[in-house]
Amino acid sequence: MDRFSILTLGCKVNQYESQQIRELLERLGLAPADVTHLPDLVVINTCCVTHTASAKSRHLLHHALRHGPKAVVLCGCLPVAPCDELQPAEENVHVVKDRSDLASTLQSLIETFRTTPDAENLGPSSRNTPIRPENGPKVKRKNDLCPPPELLPLSRFCGQTRAFLKIQDGCDGFCTYCIIPSTRPKVRSNPPDNVLAEAQALAAAGHKEIVVTGVHIGAYGQATVRRRHWPTPENDHLPALLDRLARIDGLARIRVSSLDPADVTARLLEVFARHRNIMPHLHLSLQSGSDRVLHRMCRPYTADDFAAKVELANSILDRPAITTDIIVGFPCETDDDFRRTLDLAERVGFAKMHVFPFSPRKGTAAARIPEKVPSEVKKERSQVLRDLDHRLQSRFRRRFLGQTAQVLIESTSGRPSGRAERYFTVRLSSDGSAGTEQVHTNDLITVRLVEDTDDAVLGTPP
Repeated sequence: MDRFSILTLGCKVNQYESQQIRELLERLGLAPADVTHLPDLVVINTCCVTHTASAKSRHLLHHALRHGPKAVVLCGCLPVAPCDELQPAEENVHVVKDRSDLASTLQSLIETFRTTPDAENLGPSSRNTPIRPENGPKVKRKNDLCPPPELLPLSRFCGQTRAFLKIQDGCDGFCTYCIIPSTRPKVRSNPPDNVLAEAQALAAAGHKEIVVTGVHIGAYGQATVRRRHWPTPENDHLPALLDRLARIDGLARIRVSSLDPADVTARLLEVFARHRNIMPHLHLSLQSGSDRVLHRMCRPYTADDFAAKVELANSILDRPAITTDIIVGFPCETDDDFRRTLDLAERVGFAKMHVFPFSPRKGTAAARIPEKVPSEVKKERSQVLRDLDHRLQSRFRRRFLGQTAQVLIESTSGRPSGRAERYFTVRLSSDGSAGTEQVHTNDLITVRLVEDTDDAVLGTPP
């Protein structure tokens, strides 16, 4: 067994963990390969946050099996979800239901295939079950003389300029539409010194921007995401960590992934304002602008709470980008509820909205709510909100025309492009300006923003 491929679906946490798997497999002597180039081992890091994500995960499994790998390891959220959406595995498919077993499972498979010619005939493995190759010593998952390997902190984030850094895992909040508390119920945080060491390694590897991520990073340092169980109403652990991260030499940019409105405190915003390398960008999950719908979602805030946090951010930061997620057509959502969402979006002036038509998820409380919104209504409302999103994005970008921005180049295919500090895309103008032909991926350059287009701003060297 010499080559591997990793297929990943889902959130930044999954993408981070796939990078950990890559580094482990490389440490064990395997080389990466595209799944179409007949790798010996395929690891599929699955997602099941929606039925569509589960279906895509199963499709990746069938796609991988068509290329005849010696073994496929199925990990991530789908194997542990309480939705019974996995079919019985084929003989060379190994389903990992406990994340703590993943590293030892991978090592066991690799050692087994390297020590016996009959390993191709191994059946599916299960937790704590030894793999017994014919005519060879058994290879155990646990209790070996040598300790099992671990998924270690990253030294580099392959395949993209921005590196994701997971600082927290798990959620026990149980919003009624969300399956994640069933797939990642253990709330835990990476100690600050470990986070800093990993960030330093990523910066040393050349990553100019790090995205701090997790399942619920507003609960960093806490044993639960439920604030009523915290020692104090506000959590200072995240601001303290960001303050230390921002002081790392060579780390030009820090971006923070999704937060709840209550996570936005004066202390957090003061840390943002103090450090120019923390981007003025807050992704705050709204989900609905109707208090009635928010209550049925079990979201711990009201529409006015959300608006007040945005107002606080605007009072401390310079024109921050506020991006969000919105669910359309949640059971019981009326025309008036939807109008309230539109009104709040206009009031906030979002820099970007991610719009998701509600899809009932087996295993969640919302799937049992009887007042369904017809699919044609969800489709119509989604389009109305996307049209508004298009207008709001353009309105936000136009506020910065004629000014300069720093852009981290992420693509040089066609016109070089990348993200500005406030997250919108900037493409370099093709007007022949001197210097654009020398731009490379991962360059951090200063441009003047000269024209708004359909989905980006055109920029030229100042």
